[in-house]
Amino acid sequence: MRRRKFITLIGGVAATWPLAARGQPAKKMPKVGVLWHAGSAEQETPFFGSLLQGFKSLGYVDGQNIKFVHRFPNEIPERFKSMGAELVSLEIDVLVVVGNNAAPYANNLTTTIPVVFTLVGDPVGLKLVASLARPGGNITGLANFTAELIPKRLELLKDIVPGLSRVALLANMNAKITGLYINLFQAAAAQLGLTIQTFEVRSPDELEAAFDAMAKAGMQALTTNADGLSFTHAAVIAKLALARHLSLAAFSRESFEPGALLSYGVDNIAICRRTAIYVDKILKGATPAELPVEQPTKFQFLINLKTANALGINVPPTLLSRADEVIE
Repeated sequence: MRRRKFITLIGGVAATWPLAARGQPAKKMPKVGVLWHAGSAEQETPFFGSLLQGFKSLGYVDGQNIKFVHRFPNEIPERFKSMGAELVSLEIDVLVVVGNNAAPYANNLTTTIPVVFTLVGDPVGLKLVASLARPGGNITGLANFTAELIPKRLELLKDIVPGLSRVALLANMNAKITGLYINLFQAAAAQLGLTIQTFEVRSPDELEAAFDAMAKAGMQALTTNADGLSFTHAAVIAKLALARHLSLAAFSRESFEPGALLSYGVDNIAICRRTAIYVDKILKGATPAELPVEQPTKFQFLINLKTANALGINVPPTLLSRADEVIE
């Protein structure tokens, strides 16, 4: 009798296990919203793929154990606001904002949903965080320090271009960080004995007129802000600069490759890939206020000898030896 009772008891317990398991709520799949700056995933190449690769390396697969919702404002200020608000309304667990153009809108989108920014030049100057070490709110992320690299970029430009004295700054006036960039360029130029003149644009349709104005003003070289417009239309900018015999100093490999003379900046692809690490930490319980802003430690100096030859510039051997990569 005891043996029969024991078997009956075990059978009863076994029967209840599936019922109990079915009664437990399924684990919620985390949802991550991403506010980009360009108009499509293709225009965000290579950063779109780099971000997803970063998540994949941590074991996240879209649709299986994480859900991504992407929005592409196409550099239009009103769309940054509306698309950001739409992402917040979708009950996302983390909001990722990419670049200097998208990030400033995060402050007005949410104070409760964790926000991770990436590829931002000056998080403190944009008032995204109280400090790099202690963000202090619901926002943290990864900086690429484009603002701090401005003096070095101008210095290299002066070293390469003989008799350089007049440099044009192509300024996207829709980007909230542009005012800071202009001030930094002017201060750096003054230290180097250069004259900076700003040429304002608000859309790609205004680029050609801006370059015509540069040529008319006798500019010798050109540099751009690290913003979405300069990244998305880097090929057009390089072509317009070369056609007007302007030496172009770019801010990243991606903005350099279409034909700029030189670039000095950080590895933005690596930074974008590492963004997934911050999101992962937050999904596992960390709060943005506890996560210091990550700062880059590696910088790239690139020279394009093909462009130098087209401009009639002989790059000093000392600079060639310092470059991380020379395109011939």
